[in-house]
Amino acid sequence: MRYIFVLILLMISLTGCYYDHANLVYPQPSCVLTNITYSTSVTGILKANCYSCHSGAAAAGGGIALDSYNGVKTYVTNGQLMNSINHTGGIPAMPLSGAQLSACEISSIQAWINNGTPNN
Repeated sequence: MRYIFVLILLMISLTGCYYDHANLVYPQPSCVLTNITYSTSVTGILKANCYSCHSGAAAAGGGIALDSYNGVKTYVTNGQLMNSINHTGGIPAMPLSGAQLSACEISSIQAWINNGTPNN
């Protein structure tokens, strides 16, 4: 009787310790870095993460407006855009009240910059 009890406990403990890797069981969408454009890729990321503070008059965002190509280009050229979204460079990390952008979003913006920041 004791052996049956031990066997049952062993079976329960082994079956109760199932561990899966979520990224294998539930694959994440891949990050595609081809055909990155300002009008579709970059503005979508900025709109979702930055426009609440950095659009229009941008009074809430320290006067930094990122809702136009020229505005974004200014902060790409001086290095502040990537430093702020990468949380490097001694300037405030952005978005200020949210989590860091995803690796794919950061890579998409960097790919657009590496491609010469075309206004497309």
